[in-house]
Amino acid sequence: MAGAAHIGSGPFTYAALEGWEKLPPGYEWTDAAAVAVDSKDRVYVFNRGAHPMIVFDPDGNVLSSWGEDVFVRAHGVTLGPDETLYCTDDADQTVRQCTLDGRVLMTIGAPGGAAPYQSGDPFNRPTDVALDPRTGDLYVSDGYGNSRVHKYSPDGRLLFSWGAAGTDPGEFNIVHNIATDKDGWVYVADRENHRVQIFDSNGRYETQWVNMHRPCAIYVSPAQRVYVGELGAGMKVNIDLPNIGPRVSVYDTNGKLLARMGNGFGQEPGRFMAPHGICLDSRGDLYLGEVAWTNMNNLGEPAAGVRSFQKLARVNRET
Repeated sequence: MAGAAHIGSGPFTYAALEGWEKLPPGYEWTDAAAVAVDSKDRVYVFNRGAHPMIVFDPDGNVLSSWGEDVFVRAHGVTLGPDETLYCTDDADQTVRQCTLDGRVLMTIGAPGGAAPYQSGDPFNRPTDVALDPRTGDLYVSDGYGNSRVHKYSPDGRLLFSWGAAGTDPGEFNIVHNIATDKDGWVYVADRENHRVQIFDSNGRYETQWVNMHRPCAIYVSPAQRVYVGELGAGMKVNIDLPNIGPRVSVYDTNGKLLARMGNGFGQEPGRFMAPHGICLDSRGDLYLGEVAWTNMNNLGEPAAGVRSFQKLARVNRET
């Protein structure tokens, strides 16, 4: 890692490894929407290219790809405790539970069938899945065309839903990503309200964290550290505004800010463009998927060839 760009601080210092992933000819991604890591540190990048799920070994070599005839638009991926993947497709209005080699075990939602806008019924552009560590129940964030969280049993039966459009506690303005900690608390990235809201397993509001800008990705590590990817500027007028991201912030489960990383908007290693999916491996190394292509297009900038994925290797270890 000598010479690699370092970002973060203290035990949350990382080295940006440029070109870690070795994509073969014919493989590319426009947006790397989400990422998951299994127990063998194989990396699953859910992306919007021709090969929706690309699987890497720990050294960045491609092992396989799948989902070419299944997914419409990758958005979120979550690894379950049984080593299955929950893949959220916001354009297809579905969550699919898949084996690690891509066999579909369960589909929640009607493929291609959106519920009416803001009806509260599942789904209208769902975004992500989290699992209750005690029961295996599923929480689905829904999403762009709804302002809801839906809770499902492990076999895909809807239990209840909560949330509404707005800015008050328990209301959402693009419920974009969702995660749980080992105690079962539910963390919801309420993107355009610039906050993370925290609920119990019954959907009861507990608290919120507000010192962030457009939180897009959220991941809770085994050490109970909460990693939040902040999308940063949404308009050309504030793209150069300091201290709003794009960045990754690390919190403890009480909401104390522990570190921030990201050296400003840009394509250079250690800089970010649009953090959208985060995961850590067994060594504490961080994998970051970005929707850089979409963000650049939204800003009216050329997007061809932008970087959408980074591996950040942990330099220091938390004590």
